Amino acid sequence: MLKLVIPKGSLEEGTFSLFKQANLPVIRESFRDYTVRINDVRIAEVMILRPQEIPEYVADGTFDLGVTGLDWIMEREREKDVKIIDDLKFAKKSWNKVKIVLACQADNPVARAEEVPKESRVVTEYPNLTKRYFKERGIQVSVKLSYGATEPKVPKIADFLVDVTETGETLKANNKKIVAVLLESSTKLIANPNSYQNPDKRQAIDEINSLLQGVIRAQEASLIKMNVAESNLKALLKEVPAMKAPTVSQLMINGDSEQWYALETVVQQKELSRLIPLFKRLGACDILELKLRKVIP
Repeated sequence: MLKLVIPKGSLEEGTFSLFKQANLPVIRESFRDYTVRINDVRIAEVMILRPQEIPEYVADGTFDLGVTGLDWIMEREREKDVKIIDDLKFAKKSWNKVKIVLACQADNPVARAEEVPKESRVVTEYPNLTKRYFKERGIQVSVKLSYGATEPKVPKIADFLVDVTETGETLKANNKKIVAVLLESSTKLIANPNSYQNPDKRQAIDEINSLLQGVIRAQEASLIKMNVAESNLKALLKEVPAMKAPTVSQLMINGDSEQWYALETVVQQKELSRLIPLFKRLGACDILELKLRKVIP
């Protein structure tokens, strides 16, 4: 039913991994193959292309559904021509956003974008984003397209660069400093607007997105199981977070004077360092933390 396009290059590994965990593995006979397949009745065709091209082909209807970065949607000026279905959260190597930054040599006195001298030379793989950014600030600069290896071009070929970074460490290691952040970007699931208006295609797109989002939620949560005596149950339940409500089951313990219960709930991983000691203080024992594969509300 759907024609899907997924990105080659820096987003390729993350996309393949996400679809595999969503039980939609991409089957590729060779690393040279650009036409691949997903054995799912909702997906008729899958192609691998550079993420820079994907907004164009989804916008013109060549593909119904695609995966690409917000940076390339903005660079290709296709924000109004594609429908962003959801955020897939991952970037090049992590579940963090990347940043499109303005940078220069570390000893350059410029500290803010507004201080960039007129007619400065700027190299970038994002010429449209860069021109728009400086135009909004009323600064006339010369923007040249870079086909890669952008950092070494400053300061010999250009005065400034606009490039993508996750942590800024590579720029720092190459004696560069970040002057401004133009955009924070992550990977998006996008659809052709006309395709999304088709009821059958819309249902298929929403179902695929639900599976992908289930994997993403699972990256951020854990299943916690614990046992608690009846005398501590009420106090513990007041502090236990849950998607709707914790599951509480009565334990069959022979010979114990007090009734015990098993309790399980889904907890955000960022809260675990605080919650597990709290559960222990409130009388919980036998606490288990289990990894989740999908969380679908």
